[in-house]
Amino acid sequence: MAAAIASSLIRQKRQAREREKNNACRCVSSPSKTKGNCEKPSRLNVFSRVKLFGSKKRRRRRPDEERHEYLTARVLIFSSLCPVSTEPQLKGIVTKLYSRQGFHLQLQADGTIDGTKEEENGYTMFNLIPVGLRVVAIQGVQTKLYLAMNSEGYLYTSEHFTPECKFKESVFENYYVTYSSMIYRQQQSGRGWYLGLNKEGEIMKGNHVKKNKPAAHFLPKPLKVAMYREPSLHDLTEFSRSGSGTPTKSRSASAMLNGGKAVSQNEST
Repeated sequence: MAAAIASSLIRQKRQAREREKNNACRCVSSPSKTKGNCEKPSRLNVFSRVKLFGSKKRRRRRPDEERHEYLTARVLIFSSLCPVSTEPQLKGIVTKLYSRQGFHLQLQADGTIDGTKEEENGYTMFNLIPVGLRVVAIQGVQTKLYLAMNSEGYLYTSEHFTPECKFKESVFENYYVTYSSMIYRQQQSGRGWYLGLNKEGEIMKGNHVKKNKPAAHFLPKPLKVAMYREPSLHDLTEFSRSGSGTPTKSRSASAMLNGGKAVSQNEST
């Protein structure tokens, strides 16, 4: 009895499938018939359309196209994981530079670089910004001017960061620090040109300062740690020197580069 009922149900389902198949074939072969006869497409019709669409031959991609797509995807993933930040990324210090000669280095509003014995002086504060391995930019906190040294050894101030504003920071004995030009030195001996103050607190020519003399020795007095954006490097010929009014590429007014004051050329011990 149960087998007869199961056989009857199977026969009914088979007949229903055949009727649906016949209706779908009529709907496809007779497009002029009304829309009402074909409102409900059969499963077979849908399956046949999908099969026809999938049977199209796909173009094989070249290896270089696949590699390009792979690299593009990797770049997109990396950029999403490591977005470019506009926040300050360089950790430096705000400090005073105390010379072994008994003066604090100061950078005045008119661009003058010299020494002072005043303890409470805003012009004696500098930003020491790391711009390389043991390489710093020295910027006045109040004036926002950079210290720089030209090809004749004269110190001057610059509104813009140039290669002449880079100084190598080296630790000397007794924890004193020396600052020498990164791009200029004695041609024959290779001796560096150093930032220095003489016994009167006057700035000296870099090529007259020796690293083992007190004139070149500075003791940093850090005030706080600060974060800085990396300075934009400009070409030497783009801008004028502050204080002298002469182009950077010109060396004719070298003796007046220090904020309009003559620079001491005497060596000091």
